[in-house]
Amino acid sequence: MKKYLLFLSMFFVFMFPMNGFAENQGVLSMEELSIQIMPEYAYHPNDQKKDHAPLLIGYQGTMVNNSEEPQKGQIEIPLPIKEKNFQIGYVADYSSDLSKSYEIEYVLDSEKGTISWTTSEEIGPKERYKFVIEFFTDNLMVKKEKKSLAYHFKSFADIELLNISFTPPEKAKNIKLTPAPEKDQNHAAGDKIFSYLYQDVTAGDEKEFKMRYDRIEMKPTTELNHAVNIDEKKETKKSTHLAIGAFSGVSVLSAGTLTILLKKRKRKQSTGN
Repeated sequence: MKKYLLFLSMFFVFMFPMNGFAENQGVLSMEELSIQIMPEYAYHPNDQKKDHAPLLIGYQGTMVNNSEEPQKGQIEIPLPIKEKNFQIGYVADYSSDLSKSYEIEYVLDSEKGTISWTTSEEIGPKERYKFVIEFFTDNLMVKKEKKSLAYHFKSFADIELLNISFTPPEKAKNIKLTPAPEKDQNHAAGDKIFSYLYQDVTAGDEKEFKMRYDRIEMKPTTELNHAVNIDEKKETKKSTHLAIGAFSGVSVLSAGTLTILLKKRKRKQSTGN
């Protein structure tokens, strides 16, 4: 079967909406994107000094090949590369049946502020392509036990379902998020994960959040959990594999979000799309 090469640069969807690229956007669309913000969750494995409060952010995305032909090519997505002490932790994509994950080679472009990679497998017609990215910054503001974070997200593509979640660290107290999340959008984990759900987000849409909490504990969540589960020892490569643990190739969206997604899929199938 003849292979078709698709160059997809999502960064330019809203920056330079040229006619030629608009056609490519219709071929591979962003069905869902989950962003998980995890302050003081873990240090980057390359961190020599552990005297700061780390911030881990994970992206898990699902794209759909809307064409009648298989696609394989380059994905390019913007990341906050210029933020303080930005470091990539892990980048991977998955086989179509989610049975395999592939840690992939990537390229960071500091001038454009993007990460790019080539898909590990061909994406069949109407198939879904899943990827995961985790990265670290030092954007968490610390004043003794007072911790705060201002998070800004600008959508780099049209996204059917966007979920932004905040996971406070273990032993955090007096947690406050602005805007306040709706209770019915939170995960089964109760007050441990705070979620914001958005439907039909368009390229260029912006979301602003502020998170504040008190925490005296200096150790990150993973070290505290490791102390509790000392028997569960696993080797650590250069990447933390935190994204694999958090996402596991499936959506981290709330039950309400999954219901919406399934309804949309059924509606598309019934209309023949």
